[in-house]
Amino acid sequence: MTELDKYVADELEKYAGQSFPLKAGPLTRMMVKKADCTKLHPNPDDEFCFPDVGPSYRIIAEYEKKYTDAAKHGQTHVEEPIIVEKMYPDGYMIINGHHRWAAAMRMGVKQIPVKVVNLAHESDIDSVINSSENERRVTFDLDEVLFVNDDRPAEKGLPFPFNCIYKERLRNGVPGLLNYLIKNRYDIWVYSAKYYSIDYIRAYFKKYHADVTGIVTGTAKKNTMGAEAKKRVAERIATKYTYTIHIDNDTILKTTGSSKEFEDYNIGGSTGEWSKKIIEVIGGMK
Repeated sequence: MTELDKYVADELEKYAGQSFPLKAGPLTRMMVKKADCTKLHPNPDDEFCFPDVGPSYRIIAEYEKKYTDAAKHGQTHVEEPIIVEKMYPDGYMIINGHHRWAAAMRMGVKQIPVKVVNLAHESDIDSVINSSENERRVTFDLDEVLFVNDDRPAEKGLPFPFNCIYKERLRNGVPGLLNYLIKNRYDIWVYSAKYYSIDYIRAYFKKYHADVTGIVTGTAKKNTMGAEAKKRVAERIATKYTYTIHIDNDTILKTTGSSKEFEDYNIGGSTGEWSKKIIEVIGGMK
């Protein structure tokens, strides 16, 4: 067992049954840009900490070289900030960036850049489901559908100073579409592979006068939420909603409860008519 392996094992044993995520306030998320390496704790649900998988020392060595090269140029970091959540009883839980953290620890780097986020956990999703009175929901992919990263028409940008905080461009017609869905008693769930803080996304849509019901981010990381927790969440959603409508760029997929029955609809039309066509299709559903 290497020194790193022993440190990780000791950390996991020390916090086993005691640690849990805390919601970080706006000031913490805004002001905390660096953290001591010793205040960052490995995530027991991440493959990095699985004994049969463990850390990749090849990847760690690559990051160590980057730290060495960065030091030659007077720099202290090598890539994007490590994604972390505030944790009880102290410090921060690593969500994404274990190998960068491990390289920094082995190199004796004292502090590294971090980004503090609030992710949706099982208890958050339970709360959303329990508080909702609606029996239908609509889901969207934030990265590929609602946010614009190409030449598709976008909504007018937010005024200063909000445009300095919220840099994402919202697809044209989305505020009107979301308000139509809310008015017709649909819950709106958005998903993202990126590690957006759920507070950030909720506030972003409020700036466009729209509410979203459920926010799930970091979906690209399969261990952000444990496998058993994901299974329980899927069962609750299937029980809660009579049907779910998933809206993509070109199609609408309607699934009924937990069954495998589905109906699909082609949206078609020009990019500028995207939201209008969706409203027509949903309005014509039985």
